[in-house]
Amino acid sequence: MMKTNEVLKAIRDRRSVRSYTDSQIPEEDLKLILEAATYAPNGMHLETWHFTAIQKQETLVELNRLVKKAFGKSDDKHLQERANNENYNFYYHAPTFIIVSNDSGHWWAGMDCAVALENIFLAAHSLGIGSCWINQLGSTCDDEEVRSFLTSLGIPENHKLYGCAALGYSNQPLKEKKVKEGTITIIK
Repeated sequence: MMKTNEVLKAIRDRRSVRSYTDSQIPEEDLKLILEAATYAPNGMHLETWHFTAIQKQETLVELNRLVKKAFGKSDDKHLQERANNENYNFYYHAPTFIIVSNDSGHWWAGMDCAVALENIFLAAHSLGIGSCWINQLGSTCDDEEVRSFLTSLGIPENHKLYGCAALGYSNQPLKEKKVKEGTITIIK
């Protein structure tokens, strides 16, 4: 029998959620999730990151419109398809969206954000809230219109987006995780 505890159980049970109910997560839970992010390890404990939480639907709809517009400027066929799909929503219609950015002048900025995002996902899971890592905004944050909008939301201009978290309550069953064979090597 495998050893377990609350942390290991949360890690094993957490899954990405890509379909959400319309129910908003409580502000108290959002604050706990954001606090968990700030407790993540970070380079030299400089805490150069920034967390922007959006729950206002109009803001999320506008952000989706701008991301799709940026995709439309791409030569990538897959991104062009997303841009022209009226039903495409890069954050899966989650009622809460957290943008994790960091000072792009630090080589460890992306790693700091990744660890903070994992804390966000585990904290959300521990509160019964579903989550999903979202990359699309990171790949479009240098588009002039997207960047202008992000700056208007309070994201520092010298920050790059390293990842985002969609948060909400799942409206579908979560899939069973199967670990791919051969992904672990132990050398003694």
